Amino acid sequence: MENNDLVVLDGGMGRELARRGAPFRQPEWSALALMEAPETVSQVHQAYVRSGARVITTNSYALVPFHIGAERFAAQGEALAALAGKLARTVAGQTDAGVRVAGSLPPLLGSYRPDLFEPARVSELAWPLIRGLAPHVDIWLAETMSLIAEPLALRALLPRDGKPFWVSFTLEDETPGKEPTLRSGERVADAVDALAAAGVDALLFNCCQPEVIEAALRVAADRLQSQGFSHIRLGAYANAFPPQPKEATANNGLDEIRADLGPLDYLDWAECWREQGATLIGGCCGIGPEHIQALSNRLG
Repeated sequence: MENNDLVVLDGGMGRELARRGAPFRQPEWSALALMEAPETVSQVHQAYVRSGARVITTNSYALVPFHIGAERFAAQGEALAALAGKLARTVAGQTDAGVRVAGSLPPLLGSYRPDLFEPARVSELAWPLIRGLAPHVDIWLAETMSLIAEPLALRALLPRDGKPFWVSFTLEDETPGKEPTLRSGERVADAVDALAAAGVDALLFNCCQPEVIEAALRVAADRLQSQGFSHIRLGAYANAFPPQPKEATANNGLDEIRADLGPLDYLDWAECWREQGATLIGGCCGIGPEHIQALSNRLG
């Protein structure tokens, strides 16, 4: 596949599970369906593939102590990650459309909370996920990263298996229009430089409002071009939430969904991202199969 070919990604998992009546509550979030009704996870993957997604992401985002508790994580984390990987791989194998599986590596100590990151705990928390996912995934995806240090630490742990390494950062979205920054306050330009030097294969922006992504893509494209890293792909998958304040905690409850981000509205944003060089486009929280279908129909 050429580097400028657009690839449609899937959309959010948790809210889609809830919408379909799957077991769903805090603190387990999307992990609850994985534990109690894994067939519903498969159904969501299938819905995204039918809608045109050519990369589906494992339902491993909530497999961290924050959601499933320290004891359960220690006892079952690796097995649950393996199940998440197997479910996605099975769905991908049911089609001849060349669907790939991205192994989700989440923020290990809290979404939107770069202040909670502890470098000394990365191995303890990431290894079970990596071991469980490794046999089933085609791509490693460190997603919703709030600071530069975490994906660099994850990169150091990944097996040298030749699989692409994608990193997706979540952006500060309270003040669109200013220089784009991560939720840590670090500049997007600095994040691009650091991850490009570390050998990332794709840089994406997710789980923030669509308004801030266009500027981040513009900065990223300029930095990659100027530094000789134009082979690194760019992508985006926004959420459908109102701007999240600094004190917000992702997945702390079901946030309201913006009325102005229906499938065609979201498609307008996706077309803007495409113009800025994004070739990997999907959706995050609150973006469902109907949005992915619109993307696939127009862009895929």
